[in-house]
Amino acid sequence: MNAVYCTILTIGDELLIGQTIDTNSAWMAQQLNPLGIQIKRRVAVGDVRIDMLEAMQEELQRTDILLITGGLGPTNDDITKGVLCEFFNTKLITDAATDSWVREIFEKRNRPILQINLDQALVPEKALVLPNKVGTAPGLLFTQEQKTIVAMPGVPFEMQYLMTEHVIPYLKEKYQTPNFLHRTVVTSGEGESFIATRLIEFEAALPDNIKLAYLPKLGVVKLRLTGREVSETSLNALFVDLIRRLGPIVVSTQDEDLEYTISRILHEQGKTLALAESCTGGAIASLFTAIKGASTIFKGSAVTYRNEVKKTLLDVTSIDDMNQTTVSENLAKEMAEQVRLKMKADYGLGIVGYLEKHDHDNSVWVAVSTAEKTVTKHFYTYYDRSKNIIFASTMALNFLLKQVEA
Repeated sequence: MNAVYCTILTIGDELLIGQTIDTNSAWMAQQLNPLGIQIKRRVAVGDVRIDMLEAMQEELQRTDILLITGGLGPTNDDITKGVLCEFFNTKLITDAATDSWVREIFEKRNRPILQINLDQALVPEKALVLPNKVGTAPGLLFTQEQKTIVAMPGVPFEMQYLMTEHVIPYLKEKYQTPNFLHRTVVTSGEGESFIATRLIEFEAALPDNIKLAYLPKLGVVKLRLTGREVSETSLNALFVDLIRRLGPIVVSTQDEDLEYTISRILHEQGKTLALAESCTGGAIASLFTAIKGASTIFKGSAVTYRNEVKKTLLDVTSIDDMNQTTVSENLAKEMAEQVRLKMKADYGLGIVGYLEKHDHDNSVWVAVSTAEKTVTKHFYTYYDRSKNIIFASTMALNFLLKQVEA
């Protein structure tokens, strides 16, 4: 069975100047991966006709599927439909179903409809129109010999709708792909190079159809085993061996971030969590509140940045000087204990530290409190302020996970 390759082509000047971050490509790759469709390249071009034409021509010489996002809106800089007409030697026509849908949207919202809104129903004559029930720009699907080209809006939720409802079902039916299986383990506590050294013999013994990938982030390294045309039994046996070799640095055997693992376990336990954050400024709380259903396990967070706020909100007693920055093990313990009691939670986490070097080191204390005990962890941060917030949050979550699992 031959491999099936895909190129993702994103269009927009805003992507090239960094004004908009391309999250579409990552999301699409995640959806295509289980289908066994391999991403050949990710290409970004600006809103320039010749650049778009050249990119399409070049990518279709090396790939089976070309997914395009961006440039389907109603404004003058949205030129993708015109470029597609030129590329496929066709013309724009009005799609009756899209025209009716656009009119219905504006009628429901009781808003006047402009010609540029109606022009969203203009589509290349050779395209298969993919209805977009969450926006006004439809998806456009073309075939060229055995190749598939799909153009979608750059708005993430519209692209995701079209991929889920139309594109993925189409690709599943059209292409027979090799079997790909993945297993991911999440680690924390060791850097990528140390882990790689530990796994030299393991990697050397892997068969050619199984690869190990390292996916490092601040404070966390994910390792993914990918097998092509392999049985689940064989891949699982290697995965068990991998976990055994990694030992205590393993924090999860599922491909999920730490906050999701903690949330899942707290759901299973029927337990709740409260946070008292100083140096991280609410960053940890934002991770939990981004999870659907978090209210069942997450009580809340007190962002007590200044000393007087720590005293006022949490009644801490280990601060002597209101005007002096305070970082200590006792303070982290008090914050964790007090926020747990005040919010009537099963677990309380407190974190306090320095994230920039001045006349002190970058020292951070984190504490986790339960009704039975309070435990603490001390570590240092090594980066700039924004990275240190992420790193400190990750280290705190890892420490919390260990207590929740215990």
